[in-house]
Amino acid sequence: MFDVVLYQPEIPPNTGNAMRLCAVTGCRLHLIEPLGFDLDDTKLRRAGMDYRDKATLRVHDDVDDWRRSSDPDRVMAFTVDGDVLYSDFEYLAGDTLLFGPESVGLPDHVKSASWVTERVRLPMVPGVRSLNLSNSVAIVVYEAWRQRGFDGSR
Repeated sequence: MFDVVLYQPEIPPNTGNAMRLCAVTGCRLHLIEPLGFDLDDTKLRRAGMDYRDKATLRVHDDVDDWRRSSDPDRVMAFTVDGDVLYSDFEYLAGDTLLFGPESVGLPDHVKSASWVTERVRLPMVPGVRSLNLSNSVAIVVYEAWRQRGFDGSR
């Protein structure tokens, strides 16, 4: 399956929704600190419902800690200034899908790092800033999983 990485997420319900999504799709969820909330936050628990124990979740001190412990082969950084559309990219099992914080997206030093395989974007009409983080994660995970034939689903 895939690794979903949320870089410094800020809003508990978005992370809870991503946690639930990862649980039902078999993805692993990685959170890179600092987080904008406590993992025991009521809103996070409510959004994640009873899926927290079904999700594979790891929290990392920083990007370097995540890279050392995960050793990803391919990292797709999702950003509004990405070079390729999410639907035009060919996903492989084991790919890492990296998303930035809700208020500012991925910082330049992360999305332009040498270890980023591709900068990918979701299409939007002009004049809007961004999609909701958990919606973006869901769109991408399901497209990537669709391309892999929904491997592991019933």
